[in-house]
Amino acid sequence: MAAAGGPVPGHAPAAAPADTSAGAPGGAPGGAPASTLAAGDEAAARDALAIDLFEQPGHLIRRAQQIAVAMFVETLGREVTPVQYAILRMLQERPGLDQVTLAAEVALDNSTTADIAARLEAKGWIRRELLPRRQRRLLLTPEGEAQLARLVPGLRTMNAAMLGRLAPDEQATFMHLLRKFVQLNNEQSRAPQRSSRPESG
Repeated sequence: MAAAGGPVPGHAPAAAPADTSAGAPGGAPGGAPASTLAAGDEAAARDALAIDLFEQPGHLIRRAQQIAVAMFVETLGREVTPVQYAILRMLQERPGLDQVTLAAEVALDNSTTADIAARLEAKGWIRRELLPRRQRRLLLTPEGEAQLARLVPGLRTMNAAMLGRLAPDEQATFMHLLRKFVQLNNEQSRAPQRSSRPESG
C-alpha cells in the first residue's frame, strides 16, 4: 500500500493548477495578448494627442475671418476690398502719410501696399506725390473722400450685424480680448503693425 499522501501506483502525479497571475506567455496580467495591449496603448496615445478641431484657436480665427470678409462683401459689395478700405480710412485719419509709414500703420508689407495704392490711384480715390529719396506721399482725392462717406452706413450695419448675436457685455469683452490678442501677438505677423502716432497721456 502506498504511503499516505504519496503517489498512487500506476498513476502519474496530478498537474499543479496553472498560475494565471502572470498571464499567458508573451502576454500580460489577465492573459490579454500583447498585440491587443499594444493596439490599446496606441489608441490611448492617439486620444491623448487628439484636439477637437473646433477647440483650436487658429481654426476658429480662420473661420471668423471668412465670416467677416463674407459679411463685408455682402453689405458693401466688391468695389472696395477690406484691405483697400483700411488704407483709405488710414489716409482719411492721417492725410499725407508716406507709403512706407502707411504700410506699417495698417500692417502690410511695402510691396503689397504699393500695389494697392496704385490700384486706388487708378480708381481716382488717392493721389501719390513723389518725395525726396523716392518716397511717395499719399492723399485722398475728393472722390476718395466721397467713396468713404458712401461706405459709412453700410459699415455701421455690418458691424452691428457682426456682433449683434452677442449680448452687449459679450460684445465689449470680445472686442477687448480681440484687441489684446492682436497686440500681444503682433510680432508673430508677417508684417507687424508699427504705429508712428504719438502716445496719448
